[in-house]
Amino acid sequence: MPGQANPDHAVLSGRRVLLVIAGGIAAYKSLDLIRRLRERGVTVRAVLTEAGARFVTPLSVQALTEGTVYQDLWSLTDESEMGHIRLSREADLVVVAPATANLLARMAAGMADDLAATVLLATDKPVLVAPAMNVRMWQHAATRANMALLESRGVRRVGPNDGVMACNEYGPGRMAEPMEIVDAVAAFFAEQAEGEGPQPLAGRHALVTSGPTHEPIDPVRYIANRSSGKQGHAIAAALARLGAAVTLVSGPTRQPDPAGCRVVHVETAREMLAACEAALPADVAVCAAAVADWRVAAEADRKLKKDGSGPPALALTENPDILATLSQAGPRRPALVVGFAAETGDVLAYAAAKRARKGCDWIVANDVSPGTGTFGGSDNTVHLIRADGSDSWPTMSKEAVAARLAEAIAGQFERR
Repeated sequence: MPGQANPDHAVLSGRRVLLVIAGGIAAYKSLDLIRRLRERGVTVRAVLTEAGARFVTPLSVQALTEGTVYQDLWSLTDESEMGHIRLSREADLVVVAPATANLLARMAAGMADDLAATVLLATDKPVLVAPAMNVRMWQHAATRANMALLESRGVRRVGPNDGVMACNEYGPGRMAEPMEIVDAVAAFFAEQAEGEGPQPLAGRHALVTSGPTHEPIDPVRYIANRSSGKQGHAIAAALARLGAAVTLVSGPTRQPDPAGCRVVHVETAREMLAACEAALPADVAVCAAAVADWRVAAEADRKLKKDGSGPPALALTENPDILATLSQAGPRRPALVVGFAAETGDVLAYAAAKRARKGCDWIVANDVSPGTGTFGGSDNTVHLIRADGSDSWPTMSKEAVAARLAEAIAGQFERR
């Protein structure tokens, strides 16, 4: 893989990578690797070995992945919530960086003596390793035999590079640079995409809304909610991967624009509605944005000041109902309109009532109560409600929810 031209990074958006960080001085590069992957729309979960934690802290990895860092095979909390089997399989690719001589040897022997080795033995997904070790260790017959055996089993490799080691020796053994690993990851997904066959949503236009809206009170303050936009952006990326031409209308969010999507950035509910209407006609509309129900009736043109007379009275007025508007019968109504219901209790009942009230075809309902971690988190537990019944999906990553919903949408059009 070294020496390849850089592949198109567009294939990375919405992909899921499980990163195993082993113990070596090159572990510091894994932090930059996480950042580079996430900039390109990749969701990264991390497994940190005991030795790896001597070089990078779990807190650093957690801050960059914005998710749990998995370390202990015997953690009952992690095992009950995730489990090494799910962890090993809820990814599109497993990347080991740095891949030390010790971990490569344990992989070759099929050992399962810690979480990292167990995950690598249990996974049914492709594995990419970035070896990093002393030049003599890399050139040793045992390491060469282990690497050859792993490659014969389908394990992919990037690096190592020549250079000066931390031990001041020179030669092959330096871990590939983060962008080289990103290129290798992108190359894998590009090859995978070439063999995926026809795209079921090719020729369809999908409209997706995502994120919160910000409703100004004055030039400084606004009304908003805790939506991160992760779910909506993941849905847009998933629909694009199935061949749809996607228009994503996004409220303010820190999520990177999904590759392959036309993105319209807005702030308020009224701007979002206008952008949605301008994007019509569409075959499917997925309203995943958490649109503010109300706005201030009269926005102040100057910052409101405390004058000792108490807080100002804020008169509220209703925002336009984007889901109901798109669901209205007419020649420009999308053939399939999907809404979201973020509830904190009686999720199924409230969501079913919302579907009937709004006039949409499907509702994706989820529980956003405090403690669920849904808002801003990486996982989601949803129920898909249709006119003819409902399905409850297991807890999974937001990217997995997006992929499953996109497949359901494609299946609906195929049946029609």
